[in-house]
Amino acid sequence: MKYIEVIGKTIEEAKQIALAELGVSEEKVEVEILDEGNKGLLSIIGKRPAKVKVTLKKDYSEDARKFLKDILSDMGIEADIIIKEYDNTIDINIAGSNMGILIGYRGETLDSLQYLVSLVINKDHTQQYKRVVLDTENYRAKREETLKKLAIRVAHKVSATRTILKLEPMNPYERRIIHSALQNDKFVNTYSEGEEPNRRVVIELKKA
Repeated sequence: MKYIEVIGKTIEEAKQIALAELGVSEEKVEVEILDEGNKGLLSIIGKRPAKVKVTLKKDYSEDARKFLKDILSDMGIEADIIIKEYDNTIDINIAGSNMGILIGYRGETLDSLQYLVSLVINKDHTQQYKRVVLDTENYRAKREETLKKLAIRVAHKVSATRTILKLEPMNPYERRIIHSALQNDKFVNTYSEGEEPNRRVVIELKKA
């Protein structure tokens, strides 16, 4: 992490000098007081300046933006990157035309990009971990709604035919949606089986 040590007549003066040198506002840094200084006797004898260490905070959003800009540029895609940071989450939306190439087959490309962004911004294990949510064209909300409808439809079929049905392989995020949609169902249970990336949800009748 970048930091500078600065002296000034007072702690506040030293801090302001550091902020000006770094070109950032106070919320972007952490300030450590190294020496409170001393006005000295009659402001002459024993006089000592204040000293602070000012460290730039990790900018998760900027790291994510830079990485995605490079990726999109390499792919020849022009798009806007909108990032919102709240709690421990970095919420990223990519807006542009023909975003299907970013989504990929059943969201596989989007999931891969999301994973890579998470690796990039969380590579420093001494810093706070941030969850990344990457989306475009509201794909994730649409996919979630599709999966919920699928879960209910298959649950009805299991109840009617009294058979066990297995869904297509899904990633952990999509399997959680299926499990959640049916967790309070009176007639069926769900569980996952298999190894990644071929792990799938199984829907069966509840035992009497």
